Amino acid sequence: MPKPELEMDPDTWLLKLPKVELHLHLEGTILPETLVTLSERHDPQPLTLTGARQLYTYANFVGFLDAFRAVTERLRTPDDYELMTYDMVRTLAAQGVVHAEVYISFGILNRQGRLRVEDVMPAIERGRMRGEAEFGTTVYWIIDAVRHFGVEEASVVFRQAAEMRAEWPSIVGIGIGGDEARGAADQFREVYAEAREAGLRLTAHAGESTGPSSIWAAINIGAERIGHALTAKDDPELMEVLAERQIPLEMNVTSNIRTGCCPAFDAHPVKDYFDSGLMVTLNSDDPPMFGSDLLGEYRLAYGQFGFTLEQMRELAANSVEASFLPAERKVALMQAVEQYGW
Repeated sequence: MPKPELEMDPDTWLLKLPKVELHLHLEGTILPETLVTLSERHDPQPLTLTGARQLYTYANFVGFLDAFRAVTERLRTPDDYELMTYDMVRTLAAQGVVHAEVYISFGILNRQGRLRVEDVMPAIERGRMRGEAEFGTTVYWIIDAVRHFGVEEASVVFRQAAEMRAEWPSIVGIGIGGDEARGAADQFREVYAEAREAGLRLTAHAGESTGPSSIWAAINIGAERIGHALTAKDDPELMEVLAERQIPLEMNVTSNIRTGCCPAFDAHPVKDYFDSGLMVTLNSDDPPMFGSDLLGEYRLAYGQFGFTLEQMRELAANSVEASFLPAERKVALMQAVEQYGW
């Protein structure tokens, strides 16, 4: 008798597979259509849809950072953040995502100075709670500092995260994003230690646009998950350590291609990492800017990289295991993944 999973077409099977997203930037979930709405609210000369879509076009990683900045500059009021958050949860649920751990860039908010994080966070939480109540997808927050803004600004961000966590327990961790070349991870050792002592979980973007030394530095400051880790393949010793310690890798295939950090899909190491025993998870990063989403990344892995459906189930299980969810929720989600399709 054939397995039930084989009686369903692969696209539908992957849609219904319970999925967890671990590397997603809240500000990077804004669709061009939503950006037009925000522009109509705030810009003297509002963007057209064509103009909005052009902002999502860029040639390299620096261009991506510029595009990200252009989009986030249209977030002017707490209501904008509530709308963005609610729409994100709805979009995630439509992809079969049951839980997401999402970066919020307090670093950009603090630098822009238009809004206080103390005013924005309640609005984000309203959007989260409304979305969770309507669609069932749960969300945790990871507070992101921009590494090239420097250690002092990161320290402010991490203190804000620790203080707000008392009121908003959905804040579970911290991380550093931005330009790796201008913000080496080892500079953040002390502020990471302070964040850990405050009960926050630790992540770091590393090995996206620079070499494997960046990943070593992230591990050495205590990062529990590594975002991207694209260049780990260039260091055999690092590959062995990642496999031995089972440090979760938040991989973002389409993102790496669109930013130019990886030259082509056939050069991406995601399948080699998986076959080498590394703890690979699939993620979408900034979906509208890359023309993909988490479901799209799962379909890409199956269709482009030759993962079997059983291996897709393993990737989904990896994301559950690597999440910062409490043990009882992990067990329930793991059972849902393991029992799915049988």
